Amino acid sequence: MAPKKKRNEMKHSNIICLRLSDIELELVNHAASQAKLSRSDYLRNLILDHKMAIHYEVVIDSQTIKMLLAEYGKIGSNLNQIAKYFNTGGAYSKSVTNEIQQCLYDLYRLKKDLLKMIGDYRGNSETY
Repeated sequence: MAPKKKRNEMKHSNIICLRLSDIELELVNHAASQAKLSRSDYLRNLILDHKMAIHYEVVIDSQTIKMLLAEYGKIGSNLNQIAKYFNTGGAYSKSVTNEIQQCLYDLYRLKKDLLKMIGDYRGNSETY
C-alpha cells in the first residue's frame, strides 16, 4: 500500500519562545487537552483566531486643556444654578434666557476649540 499523500498544509517552521511558570504551563496544557488539540495547535489558534483591541492612551499635559476643563466646570456650575432656579419655582425671564444662551454659546465655542486641539493630537487606533 502506498503512503498517504499529505494534504497541502502550511509548514510551521518558525519557532517562538515563551517562558511560563509551572502553573501557567499546567493551565495551558489542561486547556489544550480539554480542546483536544496539541499544545502548539491550541496556542496557535489562541494567538491567530483571537482578535485583540489595541488602545492608545494619549496623555497631554497642556495648559490650554486645563483652561478648557476649568471653563467647562464653570459652565456646568452656571447650568446647575439655572436648573435649581427653575426647579424651585423661578419665573422665566429675559435675564435667565440670556444666561442660558450665553452658556450654550460658551459650550459651542469650547467644543469647537477642543475639536481643533484633538485634530492636532489625534493618533491611530487599530484592532489586530
